[in-house]
Amino acid sequence: MIWLAIAMSGVCAVLLAWQLQTWFGPALSRYREVYTHEAGIHLSEIFLFINPAQLLIWAAMLALLAGAVAFGVSDSVVVAGIAGGLACRLPNAMIRRLHGRRLARFERQLPAALLALASALRAGVGISTALRHIVDHGEAPLTQEFGLVLREQRLGVSFDIALHNLHGRVPSESCALVVAALRVASLTGGNLAETLDGISSTLRERLKLHRKVQALTSQGRLQAWIVGALPLLLLAVLSHLEPDAMAMLWHTTIGWSVLAVLLGLEAIGMLLIRRIVTIDI
Repeated sequence: MIWLAIAMSGVCAVLLAWQLQTWFGPALSRYREVYTHEAGIHLSEIFLFINPAQLLIWAAMLALLAGAVAFGVSDSVVVAGIAGGLACRLPNAMIRRLHGRRLARFERQLPAALLALASALRAGVGISTALRHIVDHGEAPLTQEFGLVLREQRLGVSFDIALHNLHGRVPSESCALVVAALRVASLTGGNLAETLDGISSTLRERLKLHRKVQALTSQGRLQAWIVGALPLLLLAVLSHLEPDAMAMLWHTTIGWSVLAVLLGLEAIGMLLIRRIVTIDI
């Protein structure tokens, strides 16, 4: 009878797994397709040639590891689920962070590149030759973006469309100014060197103002991190010092509700502080 019960339990487990796959299989396939498509776009924008499917596998493994560690520490399924969900989004957050840093570096390199481009145009060099000189003697990511513009031209793409693609990859106001100046000059002519000099001067002054604002608001950003981390550190310390008193917080429905409210207030507070110290220039 014991073997029969074990066999029936195995059959029920297989049937349950098959039914769950029938219910959630299409949704998982759709999520995998969307995830790999968006990850592939973001990875190509920062010139990281990683298989998006492997990135999904790494994210799933990281989520399982974080969930297991959180469950071992807190012995709570809710905490383990939250930790796994946050860990699953970590690779995407890192890609967005890398993309933002790449855009910031591109904008820092752009004024000097525009000066070099204007000097080459004054010397009688064509735009394509001047861009090639910048690509050969510059640094990434600016050389990667302008090099891609030149490669698109060699493949038969018009200069106007190549510049439009450049603005699509680098969606910043600085790049929009440069693209607009180059497109207007290629269509109507004019003193492009003087225009590039003016844009370069404007971008340099804008970068100076941006650095000044970043310095003045650095204390507010630090306060946001301290305010956000202090309750979490307090929870960890109290759980270590008074595990019996904190057990109700981790293992009861009321405690889970309090944790949910705490996390919500934490997120709202950090977002409000971030909105206050974020100044558009």
